[in-house]
Amino acid sequence: MILTAVGAVLVIVLAAAGALGLWGYSYVSTNVHNQLAYQEVYFPTKAQIDTKGSVNWKERSFIGQYAGQEVLTGPQAAAYAEKIREDVYSMPDHGVYAKLSAASIAHPSNAALAADVEVAFKGTTLQGLLLEAYAFWTIGQVALWGAVISFILAAVVLVLVVLGLLHLRRVPEEQMFPQPRGPVA
Repeated sequence: MILTAVGAVLVIVLAAAGALGLWGYSYVSTNVHNQLAYQEVYFPTKAQIDTKGSVNWKERSFIGQYAGQEVLTGPQAAAYAEKIREDVYSMPDHGVYAKLSAASIAHPSNAALAADVEVAFKGTTLQGLLLEAYAFWTIGQVALWGAVISFILAAVVLVLVVLGLLHLRRVPEEQMFPQPRGPVA
């Protein structure tokens, strides 16, 4: 009877954990989608990706599947962040803001260098924000799988609780559990 009662409590705890996991998944997915939608970032079209002047074949492989789409999901955000990383890497000093900024300070009259500093800063900032969206999307996926596992475990324990209740109805209250092997003193 004690095991059955503990099992019933465990079913409630697992169901609550599953519900919280689903809520977490829903919350994260909705917020990631809404924040990305607000930014209105779009992948280049297939024609733009496939042009002869396109960055290189690598870009086609990881963003080609999203050609022309708006960035709205975690995987899309990660792919676009990688595109930005490659674009910034092709700049002088591989777009490292600290290096470009130091060079710009050393040569204040160089307008092209000042423009590169601005592009590197904006690019790396957007890349970081997109990777953060991907990280939160990943947390949402973990919450979803945690919820699914919690619900499955709750169902298994519920079956065991029902079997325990059936067992309690069939076995007389005086019968000892577990059954002693030898004579009872």
